[in-house]
Amino acid sequence: MAECGTRPADGLDESVDTPVPKNAAAARDAVMQLLTSQFCGLVSEELAADVVVADALLVTSELVTNAFRHGGGLTGFAAEFTDEGLRLSVEDASRELPVAGDTDAGNSGVGRIGGYGWALVRRLAKQVSVSVHPGGKRIVALISLT
Repeated sequence: MAECGTRPADGLDESVDTPVPKNAAAARDAVMQLLTSQFCGLVSEELAADVVVADALLVTSELVTNAFRHGGGLTGFAAEFTDEGLRLSVEDASRELPVAGDTDAGNSGVGRIGGYGWALVRRLAKQVSVSVHPGGKRIVALISLT
C-alpha cells in the first residue's frame, strides 16, 4: 500500500481486495480504511462527517446489504481508487438484475419498508454497471471523491 495520500510509484491504483466481508459493516470498515489511507490528514471521525465519504459508505452499505438480502449472498468485494474516484465492485450469487422499488403500485407511503437502495446507489454514484456471469452478477459503482 502506498504512503498516506500518495499513489504507488508503479502507477497501480491503491486498492483493498479483502476476503468477502461478513456483513455491510465489515465492507464499510474496509472502505473507510482505504479512504483513511488516502486522506490521512483527516482522522476517521472527520472523514465520516464528510458528505463525499458518507456517500461512499452509503453506496457500499446498500450494495452489500442488497447482495445478502436479494442476491443469494455476497461472493466478492473490492474497493480501489482510480483517476475518476472510488470504484466499488460487489458480486453476489444471483443472476437477476437489481430493480428499483415500485412506488407506483401502491407500495409508497406510510408503512413502506425498503425499496430505496438501488435508486439511491444510482443517484449517488457517478457510474453504475451490472454484468451477469455464470455464478451470479457483479455490480461496479464509481463514486466521485470531489
